[in-house]
Amino acid sequence: MATFNLQINGKNQQVDVAPDTPMLWVLRDHIKLVGTKYGCGVSMCGACTIHLDGEAVRSCQTTVSAAEGKSITTIEGLSEKGDHPVQKAWLEMDVAQCGYCQAGQIMSAAALLERNPNPSDQEIETAMNGNICRCGTYTRIKQAVKTAAANSQS
Repeated sequence: MATFNLQINGKNQQVDVAPDTPMLWVLRDHIKLVGTKYGCGVSMCGACTIHLDGEAVRSCQTTVSAAEGKSITTIEGLSEKGDHPVQKAWLEMDVAQCGYCQAGQIMSAAALLERNPNPSDQEIETAMNGNICRCGTYTRIKQAVKTAAANSQS
C-alpha cells in the first residue's frame, strides 16, 4: 500500500492503495464516483473512459501511480449541472438506450471536441472507435458529436 495524492474533478483526493490499482477501482471504490463504469476490464469497450490531463484514457488499465500528478476528470466532473455541450447534445439526439456505455462515450466525445472543435465524420469515427454501444446507437452518437460541435461554435 502507498498513499497517492490525486487531483480529481478539481479536488484534491488522497487514497491508500497498491500502486498498480486501476483508476477505475480507485474512483468507484475509494472516492465513491460511480459514473465511470466497469465494462470489460481490458481496455476494449470504453465504458470506463476518463480524462487524464485532457486525454481520453481507459481507467480500467490506467494505474493510480500513472495518474498521480495529473488532472483527472470523470463524467461527474465534466460539468457541474450536466450541461456540457456533449451532454446536452446526447439528450437532444436521444442517444441513450440502456445507457451503460454513455459516460465513456461522452468522455471520449468531449476529449475529441476539446482538441478538434470541428471534426469530420471520419475523425469522429476514429476518436469514438473502441467505445462499444451494445444498443447500436452509433448513428445517433455521431450526430450528437456533430451537434455538440455546432452548438459549441455558436
